[in-house]
Amino acid sequence: MASSLLLFAISSLLVVVVALEGAAAARVFSVADYGAAGDGVRYDTAGIQAAVDACAAAGGGRVLFPAPGDYLTATVHLRSGVVLEVAPGARLLGGTRQGDYPPESRRWYVVLAENTTGAGVTGGGEINGQGGAFVITPNDQKNIMVSWNATGDCEGDECRPRLVGFIDSKDIKIHHITLNQPAYWCLHLVRCDNSEIHNVSIYGDFNTPNNDGIDIEDSNNTAITDCHIDTGDDAICPKSTTGPVYNLTATNCWIRTKSCAIKFGSASTFDFKKLAFHNITIVDSHRGLGMQIRDGGNVSDVVFSNINISTRYYHPSWWGRAEPIYITTCPRHPDSKEGAISDVQFINISSVSENGVFLAGSTHGLLRNLKFKNVDLTYKRWTNYSGGLYDYRPGCQEMVKHRTGGMMLEHISGLEIDNVRMRWSRGSLKGWDVNPLLFRPSTIDKLSFHDWQSLDVSR
Repeated sequence: MASSLLLFAISSLLVVVVALEGAAAARVFSVADYGAAGDGVRYDTAGIQAAVDACAAAGGGRVLFPAPGDYLTATVHLRSGVVLEVAPGARLLGGTRQGDYPPESRRWYVVLAENTTGAGVTGGGEINGQGGAFVITPNDQKNIMVSWNATGDCEGDECRPRLVGFIDSKDIKIHHITLNQPAYWCLHLVRCDNSEIHNVSIYGDFNTPNNDGIDIEDSNNTAITDCHIDTGDDAICPKSTTGPVYNLTATNCWIRTKSCAIKFGSASTFDFKKLAFHNITIVDSHRGLGMQIRDGGNVSDVVFSNINISTRYYHPSWWGRAEPIYITTCPRHPDSKEGAISDVQFINISSVSENGVFLAGSTHGLLRNLKFKNVDLTYKRWTNYSGGLYDYRPGCQEMVKHRTGGMMLEHISGLEIDNVRMRWSRGSLKGWDVNPLLFRPSTIDKLSFHDWQSLDVSR
């Protein structure tokens, strides 16, 4: 009898919880009802924030941006349980004045969620950072950008607002939304847990520096699925500044970038562990799969699988040298700690590239237990940029003149190559070494080759 009553009580509680969640999801607060004009000229910040706050006070729900409409705003502060729903045909436009953002540069976002639970963005519409307004001088090589560094709150030329940020938050859902023309980083997760990023389209100016697609910083349990990223700088970029990054997956994504499609670092003070990337298409990018470990953090238990890559040269002011795979660890400064990279697998990888694979550890930061299985590498040249350089940036040896081979190896302990094909169009590979492998034997041990071929396909 007691057990029956207990089961009844539990089932009743579940019904109540589901009913409450359904009620919260059904609550809709239109920004138009709170005074937002949506004309793209007048600032709608007050009406938008009033709708967000009312939604949060009611226990959560959706804040609707009805279409058609261009809703110009300063920073919108998202609350727990509140999901922004930007309808198809509606746009949320970020302001272009420094006064539109909080005093601290670390909080410069068009949409900002801090210490939230269950917040999100969805709706099928667009959030637009108006990045073109931050271009001082357009340049096909690399745009010259506005920098709000006069106050000293930030330095250099990267003082611009990001587009969407979640800081110290959990249970985040970012679904079915277009993020367009960020002035700086586009989607940024900082110290977050349990985040879902699904069917997000990101478009950044291809000539604008630092307009990263998705930056996952010190955040864990992150799933990225079915995303389209076309931007100038790094596309998917895990970083570790104040804590580790673990349990990150990215699947079924399409990427084009003038920098690195998937890049670990270069902020890498803490460890990266249990990351997986599957069914990714990388097109016309400066670098495919990359790790820039520069600050002493370690990388382990990483899988790249079912990935098609096309990499080419762009202007050398962009980091990258057309490498399909680029795995490096070395100290950012002479006195920096050296991190290690271990247990990384590349399975079912196909690439066409203007440069070779680059695998470089350092004296006290070895690459250990790397595995290449079912990998097809095709090498040919089709741009007019000069080759013959290895790119260790940032820090380390910077740019080094070197002949180019199919794989460059240094400071590695444990490399397994199983069913790997290198295909060469030698007629277009001026400056390449005829040897597909370039390495110093004193820095390499525990090499294993099984079913490995190097083929001249130019005949």
